[in-house]
Amino acid sequence: MEKIAIRMHVDQDLCISCGACIGICPDVFDWNDDEKAQVTVDPIPEDLEDDALEAQESCPTEAIIDKE
Repeated sequence: MEKIAIRMHVDQDLCISCGACIGICPDVFDWNDDEKAQVTVDPIPEDLEDDALEAQESCPTEAIIDKE
C-alpha cells in the first residue's frame, strides 16, 4: 500500500507568531511577509514528517492544520 504524504497549512488567523514550529522544524516552516508562520514545502518530505508532526503538536493555538 502506498504511503499518503502529509500535507499541512498554517491558519493565519490562529497563528500568534510564537515561532515554536520554526524552531522545531525550520525545513518545513518559516516566516511569511506578515511575520506569521507558513509551510514552505508541500507535501512534506518523508524524512521531515516526524519533526513537522512535533511542530504541529507543539503549536499553542493549534494553528497548524492538516491539509485535505
